[in-house]
Amino acid sequence: MRVRLATAAAVVVLLGLGMAGGSPARPLPGAPKCPVFPKNSQWNARVDGLPVHARSTAMVRAIGSGANMHADFGSGLWEGGPIGIPFVTVPRAQPRVPVSFDYADESDGHRYPIPRGAPVEGGRNADGDRHVIVVDRSRCRLYELFAAYPEAGGARWRAGSGAIWNLRSNRLRPRGWTSADAAGLPILPGLTRYDEVKRGRIEHALRFTAPRTRRAFVYPARHFASSLTSPDLPAMGQRFRLKRGFRISGFPRQARIVLRALKRYGMILADNGSPWYVSGAPSRGWDNDDLHSLHEVPGSAFEAVDTSGLPRPRR
Repeated sequence: MRVRLATAAAVVVLLGLGMAGGSPARPLPGAPKCPVFPKNSQWNARVDGLPVHARSTAMVRAIGSGANMHADFGSGLWEGGPIGIPFVTVPRAQPRVPVSFDYADESDGHRYPIPRGAPVEGGRNADGDRHVIVVDRSRCRLYELFAAYPEAGGARWRAGSGAIWNLRSNRLRPRGWTSADAAGLPILPGLTRYDEVKRGRIEHALRFTAPRTRRAFVYPARHFASSLTSPDLPAMGQRFRLKRGFRISGFPRQARIVLRALKRYGMILADNGSPWYVSGAPSRGWDNDDLHSLHEVPGSAFEAVDTSGLPRPRR
């Protein structure tokens, strides 16, 4: 749920388990020539060897140490819509349609290559965040909308906010700007995708939500969405990971791959919402029973990570 407020040298980290560094740039289904941001993006950086944040215990408690993880994605439909945040790829020739924004001062452009029938988070009749994500597979450009509604049969759209990203660049939003997400981050790189789980590994951080956040953001986030100032609350962009000692061997395969990624790459706080809800893209390949087992993971199994030692790559 969006609460928008106005806001005014590569280091190699040695791990006990190996070297921390960026994973290979991951190709995207439907756009095989497009990485999901460069190899050295913080989204693609392992954090399993970084120190625990000094306020980890307090932040975990604030999110909910007794609350349980939830896979906010799956197969099939829920209340008539896909389970998760869908995306679509389009060719260079895809016509661009006009988009009007509620927050035009922090949105990019006004024409987006949205095809008729583009999938909307929650389905066409949803009343939630209604994200729309489109990738131009020729230019490797990512277009994301928040609170998106088609008009005139999709000939034009209106949205709360919108952001355009170059998938080959680490360029961030201007400081203080929102995006299609409360933290001013792209949504696509944090989605749990079935194609990755099918091949047996996820090599990037995941996106998740928390019910209360702080009036602050940490790199790579650019925007906050709270008036609360307690240092015990997590800031937008705060990275968490599954504790090394949490046993995952008894989980079914799909859940186990997700949990392994949460140990190695962690998850980035990107929006206000339910505690420990991890985002993903819908797919018929998901086994909902497998994913439901993730509900057995308590909030106390996570810890906040001190990411101040990670490189901050330029464009």
